[in-house]
Amino acid sequence: MANEIRLKTPLTEEDVDRLKIGDKVLISGVIYTGRDAAHKRMIDLLNQGKELPVDIRGQVIYYVGPAPARPGKPIGSAGPTTSYRMDAYAPRLMEIGMRGMIGKGNRAPEVIQAMKKNRAVYFGATGGAGAVLAKSIKKAQVVAYEDLGPEAIHRLEVEDFPVVVINDTKGNDLYVEGAKKYRKD
Repeated sequence: MANEIRLKTPLTEEDVDRLKIGDKVLISGVIYTGRDAAHKRMIDLLNQGKELPVDIRGQVIYYVGPAPARPGKPIGSAGPTTSYRMDAYAPRLMEIGMRGMIGKGNRAPEVIQAMKKNRAVYFGATGGAGAVLAKSIKKAQVVAYEDLGPEAIHRLEVEDFPVVVINDTKGNDLYVEGAKKYRKD
């Protein structure tokens, strides 16, 4: 039976070490958004020995390109994008302290190994539920790469943002373990 856990960012190694695949997690605090174009720019900066536009130590990056906000709302629909497009960049960001990622879909074996090595987790958010997920976002502000439009890096203040642990710090994979339950041998 999976646990329901409340976490506040920034996350510590202890926070992520206690998580297990299938755990339902409600995240509160600040999370950042980023998709492939923003990730590429961040890695380019690191490769040039420069600092990132945001301090991602202990932070969670949500793979999302939110829709524009309606009047009176902090953000529009904010559903997860497919995570594998960030696989080339995620290990490097974990090396410098990123603790979590939120998206949908499988991660590459190298990313899962980097999670084990660097003590980070991958959370799944429900695809197709962007309007519902946006209700947990209380404030949104573009903090870097404004020229990327929806793919700019946003600083989101979230309250009880619902996710599920897909990959934990032990290298376990919910998609693999879940499939085993239904496999006919």
